[in-house]
Amino acid sequence: MKGKTIFIVALCIFGFLAVTCFGQKKTNPYINPGQLWPDTQGNHVQAHGGGIIKIKDTYYWYGEERAQNLDTNKRYVSCYSSTDLINWSFKGDVVQMTDPENLGPKWILERPKVYYNKKSRQYVMYFHLDDKKYKVAKVGIAVCDKPDGEFKYLKSFRPLDHESRDIGQFIDDDGTAYLVFEDRPLGFHIAKLADDYLSLEKEMCLIPEHMEGGAIVHYQGLYYAIGSALTGWRANPNKYATAKSLAGPWSAFKDIAPPETNTYGSQSTMILKVVGEKSTTVIFMGDIWRPAAQWDSRYLWMPLELGNGNLKLPAPKPWTLDIKSGQWHYLYNN
Repeated sequence: MKGKTIFIVALCIFGFLAVTCFGQKKTNPYINPGQLWPDTQGNHVQAHGGGIIKIKDTYYWYGEERAQNLDTNKRYVSCYSSTDLINWSFKGDVVQMTDPENLGPKWILERPKVYYNKKSRQYVMYFHLDDKKYKVAKVGIAVCDKPDGEFKYLKSFRPLDHESRDIGQFIDDDGTAYLVFEDRPLGFHIAKLADDYLSLEKEMCLIPEHMEGGAIVHYQGLYYAIGSALTGWRANPNKYATAKSLAGPWSAFKDIAPPETNTYGSQSTMILKVVGEKSTTVIFMGDIWRPAAQWDSRYLWMPLELGNGNLKLPAPKPWTLDIKSGQWHYLYNN
């Protein structure tokens, strides 16, 4: 009996340690573009059309929550955190919003982007706010005093009195924050945020190209801007241009991947630069939309090949990243 008791106690201890250790085990040793991306609880990441900010050593990924069985009267923005950009912990839906401005059924909240304002110590979320016919064409703003708290709706407006649908965010190397927005009549705007981030201070540039999914990075003295053609949910050949200044002049736009691939079925949403001790990796963040099953929409994240004014999105395959060194490599070479 004594031996049996010891065995049972040992088994319980082993079980406790297994739950404790393996429950905290990272779920993903690598990024597998286009496949299901489980969070640390094993659920597919729901952060579509999203954006990422880094606070100290933690990255926060915000995006459209499109899981099944949500309240259709509300719009949701999810928040995930990570220290390696591979394994993401769900922090909750930081926005669960009913129609804020009587926009009517099927109103739109898309492409949430969060900025941290060091002066006000506020997290400021911008998003595309619209009615179902995309005629309102505004940005909305919600604020919070912590990255994963409940964001409170503040206001909406047309940025610099222009139409705005798809939006993108860019934070330059000096910390200056910008909004990128698509204006159907005119083109692709890049605008600097005001000091408090609650409005826009000035337009840096209007690129007279009708593109959405705007994403920008500053790399080795050049700005690279990526955009997607206006084809709705359908993927298309995303293109890029370069400039020495955000004010331009910008080069002609070129394909980022073989045009017949339609950007490997994805659409740009952000470019993320990871600066490490040994190298810098620049990541293309794209969405693979599945309009008939939005909860199953995927992500295409791949390191870009860029430099000297050239940019290329390689064909997607599994890869991994060392945040500390800034180095990445494919999981296998074939």
